[in-house]
Amino acid sequence: MLGIHIERIGELAVVECKGRLVRSQAASELRTAVTSQREARIIVLDLSEIDAIEGGGLGMLLFLHRWAHDHGIQFKVFNPSTSVRDRLRRASSIPELEITTPTEMLALPLTMSFPAAFEISLRAASSERSKDVRREGEVGGRA
Repeated sequence: MLGIHIERIGELAVVECKGRLVRSQAASELRTAVTSQREARIIVLDLSEIDAIEGGGLGMLLFLHRWAHDHGIQFKVFNPSTSVRDRLRRASSIPELEITTPTEMLALPLTMSFPAAFEISLRAASSERSKDVRREGEVGGRA
């Protein structure tokens, strides 16, 4: 099951996904959510809460990347989980997908209005803190 939440911050649309992107229904829902953001200058697809992605989801990411390009919209995949990142690496048809880290997200505000810049900075900082907490847990668990 896929959950989708969209936040619009000025010319930026953040499409937050949660769950699994493995069935055609989930891919179709994602397509509808992203393509509804035609007025955005940048679309960030937040995959940090996606547990699994399969062929249909990978194909949809490629379609959405191409759709955004054709509409003059920057399309960025934000902070995919390790398992999703590994799956993306293995998919040879997706090398042109731009995967954005929390640190790189901090650079986005340079081209945005102040409220949008502030919101993106908060999101990136929060994601970095979560990553640090996970790393500390992994290190602590090995000791």
